[in-house]
Amino acid sequence: MAIASLAITLAAEMQAQNLPVKYLALGDSYTIGESVLEKDRWPNQLAIFLSTNKKEVKSSIIATTGWRTDNLMNAITIASLKNDYDLVSLLIGVNNQYQGKAVDQYATEFEELLKTSIRLAKGNKENVFVVSIPDYGFTPFGQKNQSKISKEIDQFNEVNKKITNQYRIKYFTITDISREAISDPSLVAADGLHPSGKMYTRWAQRIAKEITLK
Repeated sequence: MAIASLAITLAAEMQAQNLPVKYLALGDSYTIGESVLEKDRWPNQLAIFLSTNKKEVKSSIIATTGWRTDNLMNAITIASLKNDYDLVSLLIGVNNQYQGKAVDQYATEFEELLKTSIRLAKGNKENVFVVSIPDYGFTPFGQKNQSKISKEIDQFNEVNKKITNQYRIKYFTITDISREAISDPSLVAADGLHPSGKMYTRWAQRIAKEITLK
């Protein structure tokens, strides 16, 4: 009887080792991949880059075009997510900037979202990472107001990076890549505003280099 129980336990452990890595991406239009195919969204590309013969990464996304930090907070509450994700990413803030919301309000709500991300990642902040807000001032849509947009995006990124560093969480800057769009139109989607799949590939590659799955 004891031997049979041991065999069942070992089999369960072996099966658990083969379970896919659960990755949750939280954000807005940049995370849901507005104007690109589902396969070209950067979280989905990242999942492929991180997957190996021994570990498969499966991504799920909570994000919608136009969401601010408060919208994302409400959506997470409504979704009633379990705190069982192996990896959680957070990229949010462009709509706070675009809609003229206060940076101080953003700081408060971003920190709450970061705490929520840690909770969802089994309480382990090592399983969380933040991505900087890209600069749409370097797209055809934002080019005429580029200086103002870039200045404000930098302010919002200063806030989210400072908070992220305070929690000692990984932070990935992709804003520099987004600014290459002014000289490389292939980095912009057909809508003239959002990143193309090619730009998302650049983001995913940069992030994948710094993430090690356990």
